[in-house]
Amino acid sequence: MSPVYSEIPGGVTAPEGFFAGSAYCGIKASNPDRPDVALIVSPQPTVAAGTFTTNRVKAAPVRVSAAHLRNADIRAIVANAGNANACTGVAGIETAKRMTRAVSSKMGLKERQVLVCSTGRIGVPLPIEKIEGTIGQLVPNVTRVGSKAAAEAIMTSDTFPKEIAVEIQLGGKTVRIGGIAKGAGMIDPNMATMLCFVTTDALIEKAELQQALSVSVEHSFNRITIDGDMSTNDTVLMLANGLAGNEMLRAGTPDFEVFQRALDHVTLSLARMIVEDGEGVTKFVEVCVNGAASFSDARRTSEAIAKSCLVKCAWFGGDPNWGRIMDAIGYSGAKVREELIDIYYDGLIAVKGGMASATPFEKLQQAVAQKRFRVTVDLHLGTAEYIVFTTDLSTDYVRLNMGE
Repeated sequence: MSPVYSEIPGGVTAPEGFFAGSAYCGIKASNPDRPDVALIVSPQPTVAAGTFTTNRVKAAPVRVSAAHLRNADIRAIVANAGNANACTGVAGIETAKRMTRAVSSKMGLKERQVLVCSTGRIGVPLPIEKIEGTIGQLVPNVTRVGSKAAAEAIMTSDTFPKEIAVEIQLGGKTVRIGGIAKGAGMIDPNMATMLCFVTTDALIEKAELQQALSVSVEHSFNRITIDGDMSTNDTVLMLANGLAGNEMLRAGTPDFEVFQRALDHVTLSLARMIVEDGEGVTKFVEVCVNGAASFSDARRTSEAIAKSCLVKCAWFGGDPNWGRIMDAIGYSGAKVREELIDIYYDGLIAVKGGMASATPFEKLQQAVAQKRFRVTVDLHLGTAEYIVFTTDLSTDYVRLNMGE
C-alpha cells in the first residue's frame, strides 16, 4: 500500500497554530546547558486525547493529566525532565497542579486546560519553585519553530531529540500531524519514561481523536520493549485544533482512514527512534511471530522472545542462539507444538520443525552481527501474527543503570 503522507520538517509545530519552546530551570543543577522544561501551546481551542501507563503505581502528573483530559478544550502541555514527581504522595499531586497553574495563569486559561508530564528520578520531591520561576519567561517565548527545543528539553538518557511531521490531503485541504517523543529505558530504580506529544491541525471530534490515537498507540508504542520494565510516567498526548479547515473527520470514512495511516506513521516512527536510542543499545531487532493459533498467542510469543534477557544478551554477543528463543516460546503461555516451529534470522532458516536446520552457523552469525535484523517465528498453528520491536542487552546498559 503506497504512502498517503509525505514527511515534512517541524515536529509538533508543523501543524498550523501550534507553538513550542523550552527553558532551563535547574532541576538538574549539574547540567546547565540542557533545557529541562518544555511547553507546547495552541492559542486556539483544541480537543485532546491521551493514553497513560497501566502501571498501578502512577506518577502525580499522570493522575492530574488524566483528570484534565476530560476537559473539552485543552490549550497547553507542560513537561519537565530530571524529576518524575512519582511516589511523592499528596504533595506531588499539588506540585503537578502547580505546574499547570503556572502555565494557565500566564496564558489566561483555566488550570484544567493544561496537561502536565514529568520524567526523571522517582521518589524525589519536584522543586516546583524553580519551574514556577521559569514558566513566566517561557510562555511568551514559545515559537512556531520550537519543536526541536521542546524535544531536547524532555530528554533524560536519550542521545538525540526525536521528532517527525507529516502532511496529507483531505478533501482538498492540507492537514499536518507532528510529534516529539523521548525514551531510552524503563528500569527500576532510575526509571526513564516514554513520553510522546502529538499535534494536528485536523478538524476532528474528541471521541474520534481518542479512537485514532488508541489504535495508533497499540500498533506502535505498545509494541516496543527495551528492558521489559514499565514506567510510572508513560504518557502519550495528542491535541487537534481544526485550523486545517477540512470537513469534520468521521470514523469509518476514507478520509479518516488516510488520517489514521498518517498518524500511525508518526507514532511508529517515534517508537522506532526510542528503541534505536535505547540505553546501551547496539542492535535493533524486529521479532515477528506468524502462524499462531490466536492473536493473543502471537503477542505472548513475540513479547516473551523480545523481553528475554538471555536472548538479548546472545544478540549482543553476536550469537544466533536459537535454543534460547525456543525456550522463550515454550514458557510464553501460547499454544505451541515443538515439532512445528520454524525460526529464521533475516530469512535464513535456523530451526526447521523444532530442530536445527542445515544453514551454516557462520551465516546465522553474520545475520546477528548486523545492527538491524529480523527474527521470524512460524508456529504453523493458525494465521495470527504479531511484531515487537526490541534491542539487545549490552554491558553498557548495565553500567548505565548501576546507579549514580
